[in-house]
Amino acid sequence: MTEQIPHEKGLDNSLALLRDGYVFVKNRAENYRSDVFRARLLGKTFICMSGAEAAKLFYDTERFQRQQALPKRVQKTLFGTGAIQSMDGERHKHRKLLFMSLMTPPRQKRLAEAVAKQWKASAEKWEGADRIVLFDEAKKVLCRAACEWAGVPLKDSEVKERAEDFTDMVDAFGAVGPRHWKGRRARPKTEKWVEEVIEDVRSGKLQTPEGSALYEMAVHTELDGSRLDSHMAAVELINVLRPIAAISYFIAFSALALHDHPEYRDKLRSGDDQEAERFVHEVRRYYPFAPFLGAVVKKDFVWKNCEFKKGASVMLDLYGTNHDSRLWENPNEFRPERFQGREENKFDFIPQGGGDPADGHRCPGEGMTVEVMKASLAFLTNEIEYDVPPQDLSFSLSRMPALPESGFVIIGDRVFSIPVSCLPGGFFRQAGSFSD
Repeated sequence: MTEQIPHEKGLDNSLALLRDGYVFVKNRAENYRSDVFRARLLGKTFICMSGAEAAKLFYDTERFQRQQALPKRVQKTLFGTGAIQSMDGERHKHRKLLFMSLMTPPRQKRLAEAVAKQWKASAEKWEGADRIVLFDEAKKVLCRAACEWAGVPLKDSEVKERAEDFTDMVDAFGAVGPRHWKGRRARPKTEKWVEEVIEDVRSGKLQTPEGSALYEMAVHTELDGSRLDSHMAAVELINVLRPIAAISYFIAFSALALHDHPEYRDKLRSGDDQEAERFVHEVRRYYPFAPFLGAVVKKDFVWKNCEFKKGASVMLDLYGTNHDSRLWENPNEFRPERFQGREENKFDFIPQGGGDPADGHRCPGEGMTVEVMKASLAFLTNEIEYDVPPQDLSFSLSRMPALPESGFVIIGDRVFSIPVSCLPGGFFRQAGSFSD
């Protein structure tokens, strides 16, 4: 006979979820002193779990499945209907191999190089601007770099629209009202664009390098030997491009971390890759990104006195696990050095999911995220000098995805301590363009 686990009071806790956002599960798990409790969300009972043990359980493919786990509102905005995130078993493994083949370390480096190039090109266009909203610039930089890297043609006149559409899909997943509907509109528009590109490759109208993400999606075959239809190929190619665009959130938080913790700037300027990687990991751990993930119970079992019945809905707390005081010393402090010499664990550091990306549901683009963030940090610390004017840099944990309120505004009043009036253009200069 199992014990009764905590059950959140109320007929439905959806409003509390919208109010508490990232800390909905974390606060209740701490209050109940339990890694597992039940809550009623969107008219359905969920088993909510937090912590490394819960993450390890959650990624047991014998006990959980992703099919039927994704709400329609998430499929219609973030992932696309029928995409890899909703697949299980051999079909999922086969499709995952395609994604993994596109995200090898050499390909990660090539993407990072494309991002670095686009940052420098953008900075050259900032001359004379009064202010730059870094988040808005990051969206365009990453959109350009992602399409260049993937072999997807993108006109200069399209960049802003496509970048906004990618970001709107991301911004919609935890939103209600106008933000959500912007994402709902962006999804079919983007799918139509990418589907036409896929069809152009298949017809021979468009040439793209073999091995590029566009080419591989266009020619990919399923286990039965059939090609993905052009619509599904487009959905999956978007699932390569959109997550790259989503790194713009992490870039805004990276700039915020540099601003709040300037003592790390000199360390990052040294060019030490390990220093940069530790900083990036701490940004990913400390700041909010993905709040939680969902799954469906595959077969009956009991864990921590909780009965998991086949078909039950389960939610894994990502943010709370990354701030679990049992796993992280002083988890609410920003300390990149915590990653120095740290033994890797696939289930306690899970900003983009847990487990093994090769055969599980952890994001295969995690390495790409790290490399893109490092390239962007190198730009912010070594390529330009800037000031941060007074602005609202707060971020709300009830907003999913979270973002500094101002988008992180930077200005160019000071470049190498030379008065701005002495410099042509009146804004940024590439580091090294002027000597002391």
